[in-house]
Amino acid sequence: MNERAPKSKRPRDRKSQLAAVASELFRARGYHGVGINDIAAAAGVTGPALYRHFADKQAILGHVLLSGIEEMETATEGAFELAETPTPEQIRALLTSLATKSVERREVAALWRWEGRHLGAEDQQAVRERSTAMLALWAKLLMRVRPELAADDAELLCWAVLSVFGSVSVHHTSVAKRRFGQLLVDIALRVLHTDLPEPDGEPAPEPPAPLTPPSRREQLLTAAAELFRKRGFTAVSMEDIGKAAGIAGPSVYRHFPSKAGLLGAIGRRAADRLALAADHALRTEAPSDERQALRGLAESYVQTLTGPPELLVSFSVDRVHIDDRDRTDLVRIQRDYVARWVSLLEAAHPELNQREAKITVHAALTIANDLTRTRRVSGRPGLAAELVALMSAALDIA
Repeated sequence: MNERAPKSKRPRDRKSQLAAVASELFRARGYHGVGINDIAAAAGVTGPALYRHFADKQAILGHVLLSGIEEMETATEGAFELAETPTPEQIRALLTSLATKSVERREVAALWRWEGRHLGAEDQQAVRERSTAMLALWAKLLMRVRPELAADDAELLCWAVLSVFGSVSVHHTSVAKRRFGQLLVDIALRVLHTDLPEPDGEPAPEPPAPLTPPSRREQLLTAAAELFRKRGFTAVSMEDIGKAAGIAGPSVYRHFPSKAGLLGAIGRRAADRLALAADHALRTEAPSDERQALRGLAESYVQTLTGPPELLVSFSVDRVHIDDRDRTDLVRIQRDYVARWVSLLEAAHPELNQREAKITVHAALTIANDLTRTRRVSGRPGLAAELVALMSAALDIA
């Protein structure tokens, strides 16, 4: 009697499972550090089997990001049900849904922030159009709750809320899922109710000219930071950097052993700028309490962030491109910097434990990091003061 072996059943949603595996790999190694065979091996399938679902690696990334937008669109429709004027309960329901998805799918938030530039042109346009349309809908609904808001101000607040949920991708701190979601919702609500300051109309002062010409090393750091900011790390060559600094490409290697080493040096210079600005804020202003000290830190952070491009590069380039030794050192420096904020926030809000305070601080920092890089809002004349107000709201020190 011959017995037939039972046929193995293919999972119902193999495409989504493959995309989830790829998301984790992209987050851990960066888009360029992952190949199709890596994804197939991690998923337990062959390369040809993966190609039955996706044409290439770009298609996988596009599927992940567009699926994330679709989830937000569905959550928005489900929360408001075409309500003419949203109720506080409906707004909280939407924020709770978004917070839950952010906590459960932190890798999608990470890809949204770091890897979207690797999408194909068609997917890039689709992500841009659908995300812009969704933010416009949020802004329209917010204006019905806060009719005093101008359309562009409402949009700014909605972008800031999106950054609150995206902040889960920049750290590994965690608390119980329900508490994590509640914390993000509370932060988002404070941000939505922020009273934005009026622009003062005064142009930002020009930085003073240096007393002596910058060294060749400084010229290379400045040129590289600007190129990385505009094009992304992988699209810039050492020849490009040398040309921008006025020297031949091979001469760059006299100052830096590699492009990754140059990126590490940019990160160190950004960290030094932050530390000096923080020390100046906390010592010169002589804050009378923790809230005032935190506001001083926020002002120093925004001032540094809106200055030379080193800090923007440090937060927009994935750490996988930095050498291991530099990466370890820079992570330690960043943790030490964040710890200063966390210590002050714990003192200002004793009801928060250390992990909750750290999550809150990262949300505030991410708002500033994201909005400074978001073209639709980065040119606002009063953005610096607005960022300080938004960070203060996130930290609950307004």
